[in-house]
Amino acid sequence: MASGQKMPQLRPRFSFMWFWAMVIMVIVGYSLFDTSEQRPIEGDWNMVDELIEKGYVERIEVLDKEKASIYLRREAIDSLAGDERFANMPATGKQIVYNTGGDVQYFAERVARGEERADAAGIDKKDVVVKYGRTERGIMDYIVDFLPWILIIAVWFFIMRSMARGGGAGGGGGIMNVGKARAQMSDKNNKQRVTFKDVAGLEEAKVEIMEIVDFLRNADKYKALGAKIPKGALLAGPPGTGKTLLAKAVAGEANVPFLSISGSDFVEMFVGVGASRVRDLFDQAKKVAPCIVFIDEIDAIGRARGKNSGFSGNDERENTLNQLLTEMDGFQTNTGVIVLAATNRVDILDKALMRAGRFDRQIEVGLPDVKERQAIFEVHLRNIKLDSKLDREFLAKQTPGFAGADIANVCNEAALIAARNNKDAVTQEDFLAAIDRIVGGLERRNMPMTKEERRSTAIHEAGHATVMWRLKNCDPVLKITIIPRGRSLGATWYLPEERVNHNVEHFHHKMAGMLGGRIAEQLLMGVTSTGALNDLERTTKIAYAMVAYYGMSPEVGNISFFDGTGQRDMFTKPFSEKTAELIDTEVRRLVDEAVELTRSIISEERENIERLADLLIDKETIFSEDVEAILGKSEQQKAKELLEAELKQTEVESAEEVEENESDVEVEVVVGDGDQTTTIKYVFDTESSETKEEYE
Repeated sequence: MASGQKMPQLRPRFSFMWFWAMVIMVIVGYSLFDTSEQRPIEGDWNMVDELIEKGYVERIEVLDKEKASIYLRREAIDSLAGDERFANMPATGKQIVYNTGGDVQYFAERVARGEERADAAGIDKKDVVVKYGRTERGIMDYIVDFLPWILIIAVWFFIMRSMARGGGAGGGGGIMNVGKARAQMSDKNNKQRVTFKDVAGLEEAKVEIMEIVDFLRNADKYKALGAKIPKGALLAGPPGTGKTLLAKAVAGEANVPFLSISGSDFVEMFVGVGASRVRDLFDQAKKVAPCIVFIDEIDAIGRARGKNSGFSGNDERENTLNQLLTEMDGFQTNTGVIVLAATNRVDILDKALMRAGRFDRQIEVGLPDVKERQAIFEVHLRNIKLDSKLDREFLAKQTPGFAGADIANVCNEAALIAARNNKDAVTQEDFLAAIDRIVGGLERRNMPMTKEERRSTAIHEAGHATVMWRLKNCDPVLKITIIPRGRSLGATWYLPEERVNHNVEHFHHKMAGMLGGRIAEQLLMGVTSTGALNDLERTTKIAYAMVAYYGMSPEVGNISFFDGTGQRDMFTKPFSEKTAELIDTEVRRLVDEAVELTRSIISEERENIERLADLLIDKETIFSEDVEAILGKSEQQKAKELLEAELKQTEVESAEEVEENESDVEVEVVVGDGDQTTTIKYVFDTESSETKEEYE
């Protein structure tokens, strides 16, 4: 916006609620704070008789046969000034009001008797004038009378209006539509629909789910062979891997309507609402079939039944699940309706929901590999102004274990960092800083640290890096820093290799690398600090997994106590106390062996660790090139070069073998005519000029 232009001012929208609030405030204020005239005092028959007998009453006005107002003479007001009963009586207007009881005749007789008593006492007075009339009601009187009803109607009106907009328990459609499903429908003619081009990676999942798309496109081809439409497919995988995006892409590719709803939308405080919404959802789907129904986070209603039967006799979630099971595979015919569901908690789903005929196939949407991460980066980098030197493949290698949502977060965080530093384009350093920010947390350069703590942190991280550098099965070290981030005082960044299978040696070396910081502090500084808490925690978990899960202990044997179904009670152990002691003993043995390996490496590399620590204190952050200058080539690099050399040697030997085979030339000659023929095969060796004959 130009500097000379003013920002447009947003005007508040007018609401009738404010109008009614102002009316009510005016009425209440008028009735409570109106002090235009003094209020008359309340009287009774005895007071009225006394005033009439003394000749103080000038006139009496009776309204509606009940409300009597007394007007006194001027001299009477002065005479009654010292009486406490009349202290707050107004000087003008009606001074006293009282209720006649509704009997006008009795009232007139009583006034007449009072005048007679005044005459008998010799009081000089005029006759009391009595007037009768009816109250003339104004608009304010009617408003005050009907004010409670007006408030009740107004409150009811606004509540119903808010419910109709979706603000109440009924959601979209009001309180009477509480049983209606809240599914959002995407039209097949929508130009902005998602297709497989918008989904990077997930190649295996695309191939698996493409059959559903092909069935919706060419249903006649499958029906001609007797194939039935699949009832549903379950997308399972970690959070952020693109399950919802993949489901939208299926609907976009199939060019059919897409109804999406969350599992939590079925759960409501009212009994029977969840089952009613399931029925309504499938009724909507049948009207627009063929279509796809997508239920996100289905574990909200699909949990295994019967686990809490002792605590609740009627679980609304179970009723909703039962209705879903019936709709998917009951006596209903849902021709053309395919149900896609997504969850990251497959282990807690009900077995009846998972069987064939309901969810016919389970599609694993896992974390992307390095090639898929590169493709995901390409998608999220489309709208970002990038530096020309940016290497996408390098970014993909720097983000192992990142899901698609994490990569999107990295790209956005890198753009924010570049904008914060007033750059014209997002560089590779911005992406590395974004990865550090997401994984490690925010930098805390101003954290107060003593020289001893800073030296201890440098020795700790140098110990990690040195041990990992010397063990071939450890992950390659990327950089080392002693800049505090989050809750850590420093970090050794390494690049995890994407292995799918680990052996005992892998785990042994990994534990040794984690213990390198603690052992380095003990041997080089003679201290044992709290900085190794996370290292000890991860080491212990790996050791217990080796013994209790992977069967890597010869003493415990080839036994696994892992529960992949998630059905085991958390308060019971699947092994005896004797086995538990044996597991603890084996875990301690594995950790002690890792400690001995770490101690031997650090004892040999004391001087190099000191040099690394000094360099860290000087630069705060060093990279693998700096470590290589001190420690030489890493064991991982040596193993990689050795493997490349072996592969190269194998290629050379294969090429020589091919050349030897190509030196022989074969020639076939047919001799004879008619049925009597003989084939002679001549093999010429071009190098030795030898000839061999073979007859057939």
